[in-house]
Amino acid sequence: MRQYEVTFIVDPVLANDAIESTARNYVEHLKSSDCEIVHIDAMGLRQLAYPINKRTSGVYYCIEFKAQDHELIERLELALRRDERIIRFLTVKLDKYGVKYNDDKRNGRIGRRKEAEAALVEDMKGPAKQPQGPKPVAAATAATAETVATAVETADAPEADTATGASEEE
Repeated sequence: MRQYEVTFIVDPVLANDAIESTARNYVEHLKSSDCEIVHIDAMGLRQLAYPINKRTSGVYYCIEFKAQDHELIERLELALRRDERIIRFLTVKLDKYGVKYNDDKRNGRIGRRKEAEAALVEDMKGPAKQPQGPKPVAAATAATAETVATAVETADAPEADTATGASEEE
């Protein structure tokens, strides 16, 4: 069986029930076509990178599924194109690396969950030494001011006459 992932954006103007029923409709469409649903990810309301149909946000859904028939994808995409509630969609056939990545992401081996778990473990261990970070802004500004003052003093200092080798103070 081939593994696919379809991501679609639902118009956010619809009521929450209509948005959820749209996603359920496509899940049922896939199940009725003898597909195995691997994972459904309701990513929620997000900003679009650019306006689409005068909309600047949309409700994202991602459905990962296994199918034997590639003709199913054509029927699914035709249904997505005809549906006015769908702003955009993208269907991708996953290779073995995509399947492994999605599995690792779902199981928390990739992404924010891992960072959150690491922070939780650190909190359980107790206070740790804080790493030395950059200087505070006030200290950095003072150091910069000293550097500028030194440069100005150096520029104001008398220079040696290069032709005679004598300085102006003599």
